[in-house]
Amino acid sequence: MNDQVQTYEQGAGYAYGAEQRNRVLRNTYWLLALSLAPTVLGAWIGVATGITASLRGGVGLMVFLVGAFGFMFAIEKTKNSAAGVPVLLGFTFFMGLMLSRLIAMVLGFSNGAQLVMTAFGGTAAVFFAMASLATVIKRDLSGMGKFLFVGVIVLFVGSIINVFVGSSAAMMAISVAAIGIFSAFMLYDVKRILDGGETNYISATLALYLDIYNVFQSLLALLGIFGGERD
Repeated sequence: MNDQVQTYEQGAGYAYGAEQRNRVLRNTYWLLALSLAPTVLGAWIGVATGITASLRGGVGLMVFLVGAFGFMFAIEKTKNSAAGVPVLLGFTFFMGLMLSRLIAMVLGFSNGAQLVMTAFGGTAAVFFAMASLATVIKRDLSGMGKFLFVGVIVLFVGSIINVFVGSSAAMMAISVAAIGIFSAFMLYDVKRILDGGETNYISATLALYLDIYNVFQSLLALLGIFGGERD
């Protein structure tokens, strides 16, 4: 009898855990979709007004770092409160503004709009593939986190150096590496939610948003370099 009760409790606990994980994943996807609206708005305002056009070199890097890390710190502090979602959406608006300079540059090509849509479609395809893979893969991927984090640090340092060096070859190498690393991060972050390693949907949304943002930005940069056409 006791064995039956214990088995029932274990089954009920597993069902509750699965329900909770699915709820976190569902809320994450909804918030992730919502977060794209402020990003598009920020990018549109940035392109239309040219407000970020002067943010070049060290100045642009400083504004980006202070703004991005400031927002991420605020998100971490408010993720368990009602202010968490508005702060996250404010962050995505800021990131859209920061992206507008690259978008404006690409739109300067005769096929610029097509390149932007291609980057968007490519990013969506990568996310769909990684999210789908995460639902079927059974292996524990928690060990990937350390290697991917090291990769991000190397990318971060390389990007900062290249801001001052301005090497096109280095930019291409960084963009290709970023697409690979952040695509892997999509798989890792979705799998982490499914395995119960991430229980806060605001933190989960932030992680996936950064993955998508970096893949899109890197893919757009590569398309601009290799596919941009002048009139």
